[in-house]
Amino acid sequence: MEKLKIEYVGIDTIKPYKNNAKQHPQEQIEQIKHSIEMFGMDDPIGIWKNEIVEGHGRLIACKQLGYTEVPIIRLDHLTDEKRKAYTLAHNKLTMNSDFNINILNEELNDILNINMEDFGFINLNEIDTDFDRTDLSDKEFEKYEIIIKCENETDLQEKYEKLTEEGYECQISTL
Repeated sequence: MEKLKIEYVGIDTIKPYKNNAKQHPQEQIEQIKHSIEMFGMDDPIGIWKNEIVEGHGRLIACKQLGYTEVPIIRLDHLTDEKRKAYTLAHNKLTMNSDFNINILNEELNDILNINMEDFGFINLNEIDTDFDRTDLSDKEFEKYEIIIKCENETDLQEKYEKLTEEGYECQISTL
């Protein structure tokens, strides 16, 4: 097993991988910045020959925060093919599972002094679920929901627009 060593290098000495397939919209960068400001830069950027393997979003966030150096781990032991595969695998693996909603809600309910919306969580207790029942007279109204998994923000936007154009009431949330 290769032992990893954390180093600190000048932020301008590392460069993004030009073929990084993972997208980092500014909304996500803001969330990363909030995380770094709240918890510190506790996740070193993975570097292969001074090029990022994993951590593109963290680099952008650190630059926007005015950092002059960042923690890195060197992954020079990887072949070029393994580096490319690891770049994709690292980004995809976090997307391959969901939260246990019951445990997630318990944990979120225990966090009282940190705004978790800064990290992309929505406060389920503050969502307005009231609606106008005056047209329903004495009929009972049932509400059904569907969860659609999307590959990325563009896919999400396209599905949202299609469903709203078809007359569905939609809300976007992230888990």
